[in-house]
Amino acid sequence: MGLSSLGIFHTIIGIVAIVAALTGFIKYGKINLGELSGSMYFYTTLVTSLSALGISKHGGFNAGHAFSIFIVLLLVVAYLLFSKKKASNRARYFENFLLSFSFFLSLVPTVNETFTRIPIGHPLAKDISDPIIGQTLLALFLLFIAGSVYQYIRQKKVNVSVIKKD
Repeated sequence: MGLSSLGIFHTIIGIVAIVAALTGFIKYGKINLGELSGSMYFYTTLVTSLSALGISKHGGFNAGHAFSIFIVLLLVVAYLLFSKKKASNRARYFENFLLSFSFFLSLVPTVNETFTRIPIGHPLAKDISDPIIGQTLLALFLLFIAGSVYQYIRQKKVNVSVIKKD
């Protein structure tokens, strides 16, 4: 498989981030920064994205590095919305979307790397242009869109109930 020590660390932390996000989606319908799974997602994704900047199997700055930087920006903005705009019902829409989008974007290199490495000796895909990678990313994109619509509808209900209580 040829992973460096940093690559192994990056992969393990990345798996924890994925499990934390999926736990949040299942339990709360979103990545909820106010819960343990959301905090774990935030910090492990931050570490994973930053550690990715030290990894390059093609040498130099590449698309994976750009994804990592963009994911960090999405996380930081979502965290600022969560911590600084607690009373803003509208901020929750953006927070939910940014966290979900960061998760989707983190799955792009994850799928590419996993499918071109696993199973060892006979990977599912030969390279990034293999149709199975494109099909998988399309399915994940459709899930992201459906999940974003679900989160919007759910957040709208929460916001309406909060307004009625006031």
